[in-house]
Amino acid sequence: METITKITKDKGQFYLVWLSSGEKLRVSEDTLVRQRLLKGQELTDTMIEQIKKAGSYDVGLQLSLNYLSYQLRSKKEILDHLKEKEILPEDRKKIVARLEEMNLLDDKSFSESYVRTLMRTSDKGPKMIEQQLKRKGLSDEDIQHGLTFYAMEDQVEVAAAAAQKAMKRYRTKSFREALQKVQIHLMQKGFNREVIDLALEGLAFERDEEQEIEAIKKEGDKLWEKHRKLDPYKRSMKVKQSLFQKQFDSELIQQYFDEKELEDEE
Repeated sequence: METITKITKDKGQFYLVWLSSGEKLRVSEDTLVRQRLLKGQELTDTMIEQIKKAGSYDVGLQLSLNYLSYQLRSKKEILDHLKEKEILPEDRKKIVARLEEMNLLDDKSFSESYVRTLMRTSDKGPKMIEQQLKRKGLSDEDIQHGLTFYAMEDQVEVAAAAAQKAMKRYRTKSFREALQKVQIHLMQKGFNREVIDLALEGLAFERDEEQEIEAIKKEGDKLWEKHRKLDPYKRSMKVKQSLFQKQFDSELIQQYFDEKELEDEE
């Protein structure tokens, strides 16, 4: 037999019922009124167990409603949140069912909303979004439903914006290497080959001769310094090989070495 020593207000609509053993029960206002819990009241083990069960469901439901108030959630996110908050397993399922009845939880609607949001606010392609939705516990059917709202023209537009941003990042590379890195970047973002080709075709990137000369000089000088301990022939071969691997034009590479020879003669 336990005695209620005090009842205090907790966060939100919750209360803490303190027992003579030192244990405290977190209950909702509804449970407090329904069970007619008062300071000094004696509780049997059976009554305490009933309060715990009632409190688990009520608290879990309120926690879920609060969690949903910020944004839509998937079923898995709700279940994970309730598990983290130590809500009883059987109550988690009941709460999810109740939220579905209230039309507050629907993975199909969640998928659609998630895809629409990311296509407006991020540079992610369908494949990456699909992976994220899988991690949120959505079925393949619900995922594909959401992805139908990410039309081809929208994908090309998002991919083109991502490509322009990436191209600026690689401006110190050779034009061909930069273009290759942009393509790889877009693939990693989750776009397919067709979308990538259309995006790059629309942007029509062009090689900037001055920028290319500046890039090879910067890269070449860095390599020249890196291999300074080698004999002149091996040093030249190492630098040439690296510049070819970085996809600089052979004529530009030769021009770089011609200028290097002139520097050495001075």
